[in-house]
Amino acid sequence: MTLHVHQFACLSDNYGYLLHDDASGETVCIDTPDADAYMREAAARGWSITQIWNTHWHPDHAGGNDAIKAQTDCTITAPEIDAPKIAAVDRTVMDGDTVWIGAFAAQVIDVGGHTMGHVAYHLPEAGIAFVGDALFALGCGRMFEGTPQQFWASLSRLKALPPATALYCAHEYTASNAKFAVHADPENAALAAYAAEIEARRADGKWTVPTTLDRELATNPFLRADDPAMQARWGGGDAVATFAALRTAKDNFR
Repeated sequence: MTLHVHQFACLSDNYGYLLHDDASGETVCIDTPDADAYMREAAARGWSITQIWNTHWHPDHAGGNDAIKAQTDCTITAPEIDAPKIAAVDRTVMDGDTVWIGAFAAQVIDVGGHTMGHVAYHLPEAGIAFVGDALFALGCGRMFEGTPQQFWASLSRLKALPPATALYCAHEYTASNAKFAVHADPENAALAAYAAEIEARRADGKWTVPTTLDRELATNPFLRADDPAMQARWGGGDAVATFAALRTAKDNFR
């Protein structure tokens, strides 16, 4: 059995993802920032869209639902808490639920904090996770609706995934995230090397997504809020307080 992830740029800095299963012929849109782009990319590959899996309610993630459903009659799955703000939802899910593409199971993970109901979709057999705006390469989403306790618990769930998991996040924010990460954790040699690689990739017009969990565990300051050295540097005293300090600092970083 083979799953294909087709990644493409859309809007100003979003990534679109089409997940396709050869055996069943199913194709899932992971979020819908730009309906025309999704339809065009699917058609170019001869794929028929059968499902949408929304990670959260923001328009650059669910704004294309209506248009895609009108053209494909696909089934739309969305997080239960965010669903009232999302168009055309057929099924709602919460932490611990399972959705399917063909014979492949995707585990729904509560990653609330950016929005209250944000979820991620982890496909363990394929070794991939679609994390929306909860986690970025060297960053995490702004805490628009949640609390530090909630967001840290969400990141802890992602930290517990297999280290080799490929993380497909929704935006190309890595260069700006790297600048803050180096400011937050200046003595991290692995981070310095990663930041240099990111600078080179972006200079060549290359993407920095997906990333891998093991790399993020070693370099992403938000995932390292439970590290004593980070707590000492940021005065947190515990992981939640350190995460909160880092998130506030990033919000105000220039």
